[in-house]
Amino acid sequence: MDACLLVVPYYNKPSQEGLYKHFKTIAESTSLPCIIYNIPIRTITNLTADTTIKLSKIPNIIGIKEASGNMEQITKIINEAKEGFLVWSGDDSATLPMMALGAYGVISVTSHLAGKQINEMIYSFVKGDTRKATQIHAQLLPLFTALFLVSNPQPVKYALNKIGFNVGKPRLPLVEPDAKTAALIDDALKKSKIDLPVE
Repeated sequence: MDACLLVVPYYNKPSQEGLYKHFKTIAESTSLPCIIYNIPIRTITNLTADTTIKLSKIPNIIGIKEASGNMEQITKIINEAKEGFLVWSGDDSATLPMMALGAYGVISVTSHLAGKQINEMIYSFVKGDTRKATQIHAQLLPLFTALFLVSNPQPVKYALNKIGFNVGKPRLPLVEPDAKTAALIDDALKKSKIDLPVE
C-alpha cells in the first residue's frame, strides 16, 4: 500500500471537531501518507476549509481530494493550508477550474478511459498553454458528463465493459445503468477518443 484515501465518515454527521480527531487518530496510527476525501454529496457532511487547514499541519496528512464543488472553500484551503499540502480535484469536470485556483491535479474516474488526455490537459496547463488545456477539457466534457450520470462506479464499469475490458458488474446495492443511461454513455463513448489499448 502506498497511501490511504480517507473519506469523510457518513451517516452519523460528526462535528468538525469529531472529524478533526477522527482523521488525526488515523494519521497517527500509520506511517503511510494520508489523503482526505471530501465529498459531501455522498457523505452529507462537509469537511470545512478551517478543519482541512488544521489537519494539513499533521505531518503525514499530505492533501485532500476535494469534491465539494465549493470554489470559495477550495480556494481558502489552497491559500491557507500548510506549504506542500496538495489539493486534488475529486470531480473530473472541475479539474481545470480548480487548477486555475492552484490545485495540484485530479484523482480521476475518467482517467480509466482517457488518462493520456487528462495527463496532457494537466501538463499543458502547468506549462502555460492554457488554450490547449481548455481545448482538451472541452473535448472531454461529454465523457466527464456521461461518467457522472449516476453514482460511480456504475457508469465507468459499464463503459469499460462496453469497450472490451471485462471488469464485471457493480456490487450491490449498485446496479448496472438502466437502458436510457446506458444509451447516453454509449453515445459519449462514440464521440470520445479512448486511450486504452483495446484489442
